[in-house]
Amino acid sequence: MSDPYETTEQHLERLLRCALNSFDLSDTTVDRLGTALAHSSSLYSSHHSAALHRETYRHTYLLSDGTALTLWELVHGGGRDNPGTAVRHELYDDEGDARVAAARLAGSFWDSASALGDDSLREDLEVLTLLMSVPPAPVPRMYAQDDSADHARRVLRRAENADRPGPATAGRLRAAFAHHITQIFGRQFHVDGRDAGFTLYEHAFLLLDGTETSLWEVEHTATPDGRHMCEVYDDEQSARRAMENRTRIC
Repeated sequence: MSDPYETTEQHLERLLRCALNSFDLSDTTVDRLGTALAHSSSLYSSHHSAALHRETYRHTYLLSDGTALTLWELVHGGGRDNPGTAVRHELYDDEGDARVAAARLAGSFWDSASALGDDSLREDLEVLTLLMSVPPAPVPRMYAQDDSADHARRVLRRAENADRPGPATAGRLRAAFAHHITQIFGRQFHVDGRDAGFTLYEHAFLLLDGTETSLWEVEHTATPDGRHMCEVYDDEQSARRAMENRTRIC
């Protein structure tokens, strides 16, 4: 719920001031937010552990032209073991980007083992992580009509792999009017002597002709300099092969 003692203008000013990445928001988004008349905020997801506290908030704004715009706020800091860690705020205007950012913060069994300094135990725990990973029960897709064609364009635009979907796929996705994002896979692995994170997302789109199609996005940090990289594929098998080539594990 919105704070009854905070106006929408004050709320936006506070969010933009606190966010470390507010400069990443497009000029179009910032200009539209300048016409916000009212807002509503709610907790979208949370993760609390000894190492990390992370919360994602959904802020929806009613604009003067009658449309709505949503911002996703990621708030994170140290957990119970690190109470003095500074709290950080990040803002995203795309749900998929917010989910990717949240997934990068999450650890795995590997983190606990590394603290013990035992390489063999760390490897055993990573194997256990894989063996204990039970595929989640299928969840019905809840398609959202929210600039889906533009969402598809942004997913394709950030893809860095040479074999990413081509013009034919991009052209077909111009007819997307609704979409649904699902996180299929998320793990951290030891690659080339360092920790690297991998996340696989399915971006499912509903087209004007009633058909469905998907883009499969691999987010990882298995790059020479450890930077974040995005790869996009037409099918799940190609995406998983790409992760296998990067990790030689999953």
